[in-house]
Amino acid sequence: MTLEAATPGASYGSTASGSSFYAAMRILPHDQREAMFQIYSFCRQVDDIADSDGPRDERLAALQEWRNDIDALYQGNPPPRLKDYVASVKTFGLKREDFLAIVDGMEMDVPQDIRAPDMATLDLYCDRVASAVGRLSVRVFGLPEEDGILLAYHLGRALQLTNILRDIDEDAGLGRLYLPREALLHAGITSNDPNRVIAERALPKVCAPLTQRAKAHFEKSDEIMNRNKRRAVRAPRIMSKYYHSILDLLIARGFNAPREPVRVSKVTRILILLRYAFI
Repeated sequence: MTLEAATPGASYGSTASGSSFYAAMRILPHDQREAMFQIYSFCRQVDDIADSDGPRDERLAALQEWRNDIDALYQGNPPPRLKDYVASVKTFGLKREDFLAIVDGMEMDVPQDIRAPDMATLDLYCDRVASAVGRLSVRVFGLPEEDGILLAYHLGRALQLTNILRDIDEDAGLGRLYLPREALLHAGITSNDPNRVIAERALPKVCAPLTQRAKAHFEKSDEIMNRNKRRAVRAPRIMSKYYHSILDLLIARGFNAPREPVRVSKVTRILILLRYAFI
């Protein structure tokens, strides 16, 4: 599950939405909490590279440096910025390929801005920037292997699709359009220019199947969490309920222009935390 994928694509630097991540992680025991903040820090740093306005070749080089550092970590020679990760990798069995998948996902935005990817490419993007984070996270939470991988698959996609639906206008301002090509064409939209697409009257028709897809992933993730120990799924449950609330607000608001930003109220956030944190 993505760690607060809050700005274009999958950003880990939003203070406003960061509160739900911090609330969900602060309830964890010390070792788990430290591991999760390390994962978060890694995601934020590589995301900051992808979302910066620096030259594309420099951003690609910086992401490659992270790949090299991850390789060094798993070869027993961690660079200074990853020395603290050694204990977490060993304790929780964190996988090298999941860290590398996150870098690969961030890199998808770098050679050129994503614009109307086909559905397969969008799903790959969601897997890399969200479900790969989930695969690291469920190991920290202590879920069984099979259900952990399934939860990462479904909840990661649910959260990332919700982000995409929430951030349509913000992404367009950065020249990005994550809405899938098939949905655009089905709605009669042939342009992939972000600013033109967000002004289309048919935009709600584009968003409808994505909302249904996100809801289906939330339902699947709920099924998985319901059959596992409540303490093991406290943090993902909080994230799920928070993001499901965002999706509900988006559906209630609709996708016709003008689109006011949606925010989960402080009262709702507190109620979610009280219900699921203290088990």
